[in-house]
Amino acid sequence: MRKLMTQGWSRRSMLALGAGATALAVVRPANAAVSLRMAVADPAGSSVGQAATRFAELVKEKTGGAVTIQIFPDGLLFGNDQNAAINQLGGGSLDGLILASSVYASFEPRMNAVSLPYMFSDYDQLTGYLEGAPGKTLLASLDRLRIEGLGLMIRTFRNTTTRNTAITTAEAFKGLKLRVPNNKLFVQLFQALGANPTPMAFAEVYTALQLGAIDGQENPVEVPMNNRFYEVQKHLNMTRHVADSYVLALSKTAWGRIPENQRDTVREAAAQTVRERNAKEIAQESAIVAQLKEKGMAVNEFQTGELEKVQKTATGLYPQFAELVGKEFLSQTMSFVGKS
Repeated sequence: MRKLMTQGWSRRSMLALGAGATALAVVRPANAAVSLRMAVADPAGSSVGQAATRFAELVKEKTGGAVTIQIFPDGLLFGNDQNAAINQLGGGSLDGLILASSVYASFEPRMNAVSLPYMFSDYDQLTGYLEGAPGKTLLASLDRLRIEGLGLMIRTFRNTTTRNTAITTAEAFKGLKLRVPNNKLFVQLFQALGANPTPMAFAEVYTALQLGAIDGQENPVEVPMNNRFYEVQKHLNMTRHVADSYVLALSKTAWGRIPENQRDTVREAAAQTVRERNAKEIAQESAIVAQLKEKGMAVNEFQTGELEKVQKTATGLYPQFAELVGKEFLSQTMSFVGKS
């Protein structure tokens, strides 16, 4: 009897072990590829859409196919609501996202530092800031949102387009109804310049311009090009008032799905994407301006002495912006660029 019982328990144990092994195999099959979905707000052919595609190519190549990324352009995965996109990324329902730091500023105030008006004198200074200690601080700040920041890519400086008004003087801003992001920094800047800043969802901008509900908008030059604003705007005004950047990020949930031995590889792919895109972004700006001119837009620069007037108004707001950025990080930013 003892022998039979021992044999019986052995068989049950073996069956249980076999079932457990099968269950483990189902949950975590060996060498299974991790497939992620990354969203961008812009068209696939835009510079940021191309950057997302390049990141996906590099991840697949460098991980040997262990990690793959599918790109979804035009805000399809988040209904073109950019604030909702960040919430979805933090919550894990979006795997990956490339979105402007000025949008992130609604969730992490220190991101406003990138967009302080006339803070950066040129693209070398902006690139150094994003790649240096301040940029690393900004990426680390996303941890509390359950977002894994992988890199900060520059955007070219923001300029203002208008229907009828050429902005060549500080006075020309007065009374203009300009669409701006839903960000206090942008609102306060244009209020100080005498304009009527109007926060509006980006998806509504073309129609508002077409109907004359707003006089103009402000963005890097690729935005009016990619979104055909030249059809409803006559003037491209090279105000260069604010810098911006794109955040390349994954949700912490998606990051946790990537095998530990592949995470450094994914970071390397992100770093290469940032380097390549930065060089391309700077190089193509003048070409885009030329294309907008060919489309019929007048390209306007400030008259002598007028830029200095605008800069004086803008930098005079820095004490107010300390509340938006945080005094300590504003001080670090100004010290980094030699303005403290």
